[in-house]
Amino acid sequence: MSDDTQSRSRRSLIKSMVFIPMGVAGAAGAVRALQPAHAADANAPEGKPNDYIPSFFNANEWKFLGAAVDRLIPHDEHGPGAIESGVLEFLDRHMQTPYAAGDIWYMQGPYLKAAPEFGYQGKLALRDIIRVGIRAFDGYVTSQNPGKVFGDLDKKAQEDLLKAAEKGELKFEDISSKLFFSNLLTEVRNGYFADPKHGGNKNMGAWKMIGYPGMRADYLDWVEVRDKPYPIGPVDLSGRRA
Repeated sequence: MSDDTQSRSRRSLIKSMVFIPMGVAGAAGAVRALQPAHAADANAPEGKPNDYIPSFFNANEWKFLGAAVDRLIPHDEHGPGAIESGVLEFLDRHMQTPYAAGDIWYMQGPYLKAAPEFGYQGKLALRDIIRVGIRAFDGYVTSQNPGKVFGDLDKKAQEDLLKAAEKGELKFEDISSKLFFSNLLTEVRNGYFADPKHGGNKNMGAWKMIGYPGMRADYLDWVEVRDKPYPIGPVDLSGRRA
C-alpha cells in the first residue's frame, strides 16, 4: 500500500473521529491502523505503554489491549499513536466509572435483538463487554494458534483478525465479535481525543494534530474556517497550554 493511500486512510479516520459523535460512532471504515504495517508505519516508534499500572485490567487483558490499541491507532508521520497518547490509561480508568459499570444504564430485561435505532439491548455493561470480549478473542486465537494469544501474533495477523471482528466474522461463544470491536474502538477513540485529565491525549497531541483549540475561551472567528489550521495551540480543562 502506498504512502498516499495510507495518508488518505488516516485523514478519513480523523474525519470520522472528529465529526461523528463519539458515543454513537460506528466501527465501519474507522480503523486507521488496519492497514499493512509497513511504509510510514514501519519507521514509526514502537508503541510502548507508559509507567501506568492498571488496577482494573489483569495482565492478560493488558497484553491484549497493548497490542490491539497499537494497531487501531499507531504512530505515524501525521501524529501520535494511541499508546504514546495514554489511551491504555484512559481505558483502565474509564472501566472503573459508574458509566462503564452500567450504574447509569437501564439494565433490566427483556433482552431482545432489536433494530439499531433502539440502542444496545444486551445484558453486559460496557466494562463487561470489553472484558468478556478480550477473553473470547484470546480464546479464539489460541484455538487457531495453540500456545499463543492475540498479543503474541505479528502485526499483520493482528490486523487481519481485527478486520474480521469489525465485520462480525469471528464467531465467539459468549459475545458478538462485532459488538466487542465496536465498543473497543469507540473507547479507543474517546481516550485519544478526550481531555488529558482523563488519562489519554497526552500533551494534547491529538488536538494539536487536528488543529482543535481545546478549551480556549474565544475562537469564534475560526469556527467557519475550513482551509487553514487554527494558529494557536490548544488549552486543556486545567488551563494548561500545549
